[in-house]
Amino acid sequence: MLELPSYHAIAAMVLTIMMFVGFVRGRMSIEIVSLLTIAVIAVGLYFFPLEGTRPIDGLALAFGGFGHYALITICALMIMGRGLVVTGALEPAARVLERVFKTNLQIGLLVSLLIAFVLSMFVNNTPVLVLMIPIFAALASRGAMATSKTLMPLNAASLIGGLATTIGTSTNILVVSIAVDLGMREIGVFDFTPIVLLAALFALPYMWLVMPRLLDDNRAEAQAQVRQFHTRLRVGSQSFLAGQELSTVREKLPGGITFHNPPTGPLQPQQRLHISGSHEALEDATRELKGELAPSWVLDRIKRTASARSEDVMVVEMTVTADSRLITRTLPSSGIADLYSVAVLGIHRPELLMGEKNQYSDGGDLRMKEGDVLLVMGLQEDLQTFARADSLLMLEGARELPRRSKALLSAAIMGFAVFTAAIGWFPIAISALAGAILMFVTGCVKFERVGRALSGQVIVLVAASIAIGRVIDESGAAAWLGEALSLGLGYLPPALVIAAIMIFVTFITNFASNATAATVGTPIAFSIAAQLGIPPEPLVLAVLFGCNLCYATPIAYQTNMLIMAEGKYEFSDYIRTGVPLVLIMVVSLSVLLVLWYGL
Repeated sequence: MLELPSYHAIAAMVLTIMMFVGFVRGRMSIEIVSLLTIAVIAVGLYFFPLEGTRPIDGLALAFGGFGHYALITICALMIMGRGLVVTGALEPAARVLERVFKTNLQIGLLVSLLIAFVLSMFVNNTPVLVLMIPIFAALASRGAMATSKTLMPLNAASLIGGLATTIGTSTNILVVSIAVDLGMREIGVFDFTPIVLLAALFALPYMWLVMPRLLDDNRAEAQAQVRQFHTRLRVGSQSFLAGQELSTVREKLPGGITFHNPPTGPLQPQQRLHISGSHEALEDATRELKGELAPSWVLDRIKRTASARSEDVMVVEMTVTADSRLITRTLPSSGIADLYSVAVLGIHRPELLMGEKNQYSDGGDLRMKEGDVLLVMGLQEDLQTFARADSLLMLEGARELPRRSKALLSAAIMGFAVFTAAIGWFPIAISALAGAILMFVTGCVKFERVGRALSGQVIVLVAASIAIGRVIDESGAAAWLGEALSLGLGYLPPALVIAAIMIFVTFITNFASNATAATVGTPIAFSIAAQLGIPPEPLVLAVLFGCNLCYATPIAYQTNMLIMAEGKYEFSDYIRTGVPLVLIMVVSLSVLLVLWYGL
């Protein structure tokens, strides 16, 4: 006879349901729901402590998530990812994948999913996602698929890949270890890989073709604001354009760039070409064509000063106001570089895109007027001086130029952290924290800019998920649910027993933790196998699989939270895309386990 759960267990289950409903309804932000959950746990356990504990222990449980190793790990991984972005270390990899995506977006996504799947079979999927997130953020800025449409499928592919071997995730190792302690033979690294590969054949079309369509494009607003800047590209002496006719090399030129009034005849070094494009497209043009958008002497001065002051070079957009002295002047006649040590890289004017050509000087340079938007590069102090002195309005969206001199260093730090975690030298928490510290010490990431790498939403969500998971475990709620499950499975066929165990463990792993699900589910699977007189191995594998089906909530696994900020995901995005994937995997894995073991 099943006894009633303790009032602490009932309260834990009710609080979990309320938190879930709060996330799904979306009337309050994720941060508020998370903080309210932590507050309820803290107050409740202070006045009604768990059996054998003190009131102060409840406070430690409620707020322990803010100092938990999982949160520290996630923050350290975000910092390392930031280091790769600000140094431009992943640009070569992004350009390679960009070529695949340019060939075909769907083929590019499929290749990426397969890469994430295969790597995660042998390497913990957390470092795999850490490497891929900034790459796909760079791809999105270059016109490939939005991060909101790629990161969720990539995360799911990496989780399924980690499911395929005993070394794919730490949870797999935990389940196998518990099963061995209970008397089952030790499962080999690839013993259940064929089952997962077959199930992945059913899941892959969903992740590839359906999941991206269920997610919003988080670039929609940004794309509407992309400005096209007109500028003069100076042909560099090392550029392949030197000595070539523009018409013969057009196919080799970067996309997103428009050439206006293209010259005839061979191009000469330092010849200026009138081009237009977005800021990102202009950067691509200068890198691939080895040209410059401003005089080399001012660009060199900015870089030398930045190095001497240990400051970042910034690129900002500024609007010319009605009382600016720049009105009717051209860039060469304005003296901007001499006066302020900043470089104007381009000018945006909507009328130019409509073909108005009567606003140029005799030398072919654009005369500035009120409302023009200038793309300006320089140090923060110099940019502010320029804006103040010449009556310019600085717009939002300033960005640092990549510190490419540290690109190899940041890539080496990330590679060291990933490698040591992958081969088991250090836990991922230690290697990630060491990598983050090295990013700071070497200057790849600056202390004053670390806030840009971290997401407050993710931090409080992680802390709340850790607290609610501990309450579910320590209150006895998880154990009671397991007992209730075991009582009702004696009359079901093996396939439904396996599916029920998998769904039960999946529920716990999506709302508590993988470790809790493994600890509670494995002994229950053994007990049910003994009651039904069937081998324990397929039921233990059902537990192992269920522990990894953590797609339905952002709190289920650390990589779910890692992608949340970059993909700008809501809680409902995980439910809408994750629940169908969970159902696909539960059905396919349950049937395959029955067939594989001849139940």
